[in-house]
Amino acid sequence: MDREALKLKLKELIITGLRLQDIAPAGIADDQPIFAEGLGLDSIDALELVVLLEEHFGIAVPDEAVGKQAFASVNALADFVLAEQARAG
Repeated sequence: MDREALKLKLKELIITGLRLQDIAPAGIADDQPIFAEGLGLDSIDALELVVLLEEHFGIAVPDEAVGKQAFASVNALADFVLAEQARAG
């Protein structure tokens, strides 16, 4: 999967997995923060997102520091997924 297709899939996963009915994938900027002032997600959403990544991509977020960096934006999340898949594969 190329990076652009992955970013769209991640946006769709965030919306459906976290039940964000009022947001469309196009409404999430690639460099927009996912948490706090961005989409307004909280720590419970973060845990759900970690589980969704494990289920859909077979990758784990090893600790909070890695999670903070990976979940900084859709761009950062796509980079994290691609790097983990390359490392595993």
